[in-house]
Amino acid sequence: MVRGYDIIGDIHGCASELESLLAELGYRLTDGGYRHAQRQAIFVGDLLDRGPQQLRVLEIVKAMVDARSAQIVMGNHEFNAICYATEHPAGSGRYLREHGAKNDRQHREFLDQLTDGQRAHYLQWFKALPLWLDLGDIRVVHACWHEESMKSIERQLGSGRFNHPDQFVRASTKGDPLYEAVEIVLKGPEISLTDHGQPAFQDKDGHVREHARIRWWHADATTLREIAEMATNLTTEDGDPYPSLPDHEVGARERTYVYTDTVPVFFGHYWRKDAPLPTRDWTDYCACVDFSVAKNGKLTAYRWSGEPTINPKNYVQLS
Repeated sequence: MVRGYDIIGDIHGCASELESLLAELGYRLTDGGYRHAQRQAIFVGDLLDRGPQQLRVLEIVKAMVDARSAQIVMGNHEFNAICYATEHPAGSGRYLREHGAKNDRQHREFLDQLTDGQRAHYLQWFKALPLWLDLGDIRVVHACWHEESMKSIERQLGSGRFNHPDQFVRASTKGDPLYEAVEIVLKGPEISLTDHGQPAFQDKDGHVREHARIRWWHADATTLREIAEMATNLTTEDGDPYPSLPDHEVGARERTYVYTDTVPVFFGHYWRKDAPLPTRDWTDYCACVDFSVAKNGKLTAYRWSGEPTINPKNYVQLS
């Protein structure tokens, strides 16, 4: 009987850290898979890309899911891998995810570390992963729990999973309702900075961005400064220090993404650093578990044992 869940953040090919964290959490390698006598792991997606041990990560996690000692939701990197490998139309030489310099670089380690047969095997598994989990007492999603987008996905897919190749085509086509809904759930909603009179900025990879991610987990956010997720030490596209965001009120549309339910929801995706901080990383009912393990951060889990609100003492990070 499962008496608790260990929600584990984005792994990105860091198998040594994953095995160390599983050992810290009390999981033991038995009959080829990690198991816990009373608990179950839940992975928030983004198993691949970046790190040096991607095949081993996939072997560990799939074995746990097959043995029912873990569950998993799809991350945007699993979705991207499927689309990168899917030619459309067949024989056209074009892919649902463009084979350009940026995408090639992001995906290079996955391509190099796995054989063609291994990639095909795991891509087939990725296609069947759920986009979210609602377990009654807790919820898990990769990037954003947004009921409207989830209902849209269920109407179009018939469930919270992809079940036909054509659905990946639609989910990769800008303007399609399925594309819009999947973008929210797997990548998170964004707010236009330029529409609010703010300059574009350069992100951590040097790409110029006009939109910021929305802090949908911050139920009390009403101003641009509170709702826009901005890293520190950003610059404008001209290289100047990025100005502080103003405290003016945002519109009702941006507020529609804010999570106001009282069921704890756990997510990854947002590349945190160091130890969890109030409001930024956790609120009463939302907790991020992505702490940038592939970027000199720490693989992180949250140990949930029935508590009705998030308790920051239940975070577990590798030292």
